[in-house]
Amino acid sequence: MMMERFSWTRFQAILRKEFQQIIRDRPSIGLAIGMPVMLLLLFGYAVNTDVDHLPAVVWDQSMSQDSRAFISALRNSTYLDPDYHVRGYDEIGRYLDSADARVAVIIPPDYGKQVQGNGSATIQVLVDGSDPTAARAAMNAVQTVGFNAGWDVQAERLAAQGGEKPRLPVQVETRVWYNPDMKSAVFNVPGLIGLILQNVVAMLTAFSMVREKERGTMEQLVVTPIRPAELMLGKLLPFVFIGFVSLTMVLLIGIYWFEVPPKGSVVLLFFLSTLFLITILAVGLLVSTVAKTQLQAMQMTFLLILPSILLSGFVFPRETMPAFLQGLGGMLPLTYFLIIVRGIFLKGVGLQYLWKETLLLSGFAIGLFFLAAKKFRKNLD
Repeated sequence: MMMERFSWTRFQAILRKEFQQIIRDRPSIGLAIGMPVMLLLLFGYAVNTDVDHLPAVVWDQSMSQDSRAFISALRNSTYLDPDYHVRGYDEIGRYLDSADARVAVIIPPDYGKQVQGNGSATIQVLVDGSDPTAARAAMNAVQTVGFNAGWDVQAERLAAQGGEKPRLPVQVETRVWYNPDMKSAVFNVPGLIGLILQNVVAMLTAFSMVREKERGTMEQLVVTPIRPAELMLGKLLPFVFIGFVSLTMVLLIGIYWFEVPPKGSVVLLFFLSTLFLITILAVGLLVSTVAKTQLQAMQMTFLLILPSILLSGFVFPRETMPAFLQGLGGMLPLTYFLIIVRGIFLKGVGLQYLWKETLLLSGFAIGLFFLAAKKFRKNLD
């Protein structure tokens, strides 16, 4: 019955009015264009889990050729920059307290003698544990360098005695797929596409509807012959266009600026992004039906943004979260879109591997859109 009363003339009038209003609203245009670029550049550079070149302080009590070789090996690992040299624990404490150094490496006085002899040298490592990620990377780096140094010394000893070069009883060969260099940008940039689409589209949609309430123009539209479906679609379609503009912009920046090209189908990415856009538009519409002011709309939108960052798998693996938090994350559409966009970007997979997430995202899109449409219609009636 609703489709029989649907008037394309009234719909086009609302659509034209909404586009004109968006064009005249320069702050919204600036937000729609500038915010995706700013967020992608900001997160692309700031959200970096790669731990390299940590400042380190060294107390070399041996001052031998072997100790200098060990320090050089630390520097060559690129994990640590042993630029500071001290002569006691007091100086080490000052460097660690002031955060000028994150790691302290203490080489004992008999290091060279023990290495050249048949003894065992012990190197002490003090790590600033206030950042666990950096602390673990620093400890692993020093342990790896120490293991390699010990293995080289043992090989030299056997070679000097006329023996064969020793071999490890177990050797592990590792290969990294999809992101061989394990760069954070390769992982973060595809995820930012979903996060930026969600934030920009939901906020603009909610603000647009609430702005009509604050100005009193929504009541003027209600008393006209315009039907709820015509009004809703006429107001939402411009934001679909804005969403695709934002998607295209972040894709181009991700590909040409951060050099993270998609390995899969761009057409499939745009198609599945449409499902996600419908879902986020429905969320923005729901927010607008509840909020009475733009401040309330902004607060409600942020209630969606923060859990999406923490629970969707954007930064932290969902598998490591408690079951309760995994369940909460499963209620977020962004959770499934991140799997889709990273699968297309990093692995180059298609629907044969992403059908489950596509179905779940479709369920979110259909359910939320009809719920939002029902609520929107009820408010108008």
